[in-house]
Amino acid sequence: MQSEYDCLKISNQLCFPLYACSKELIKQYREPLQELGLTYTQYLVMMVLWEFGDVSVRELGEKVMLDSGTLTPLLKRLEKQGLITRHREASDERVLIISLTDEGLSLRDRAINVPFIVGRCLKLSQEEAQTLYDLLYKALSDIHESDNN
Repeated sequence: MQSEYDCLKISNQLCFPLYACSKELIKQYREPLQELGLTYTQYLVMMVLWEFGDVSVRELGEKVMLDSGTLTPLLKRLEKQGLITRHREASDERVLIISLTDEGLSLRDRAINVPFIVGRCLKLSQEEAQTLYDLLYKALSDIHESDNN
């Protein structure tokens, strides 16, 4: 028999399996990233830099969906590790640019297997993984669209 409170059951929430799966998947990154000296969030930042090269803090925040208050201490730690540099843009000193050092760029070679190591924990076919990817990005896009309305 259904109750008016069924909508409040954790088993009926889409958010819970997304949250739990995300938490468990991120946990799988811990060991391979420890070998690189990175946290998961630092790894996200490094992937953006490996892909796009120099970026402003604002652009970086948009790409990894973090605000500057969260990024600033993370970037300071990466700089202290010798993986990035931070410098002001000459044409507009309000803009802080993040660049990879040679050491940061070479870390990419050591990180190349991380996606494959973590991917083994998911027993999804390539088609299932692509469908999940597409649905998650569609949901993310829809959420951002509704936030802007």
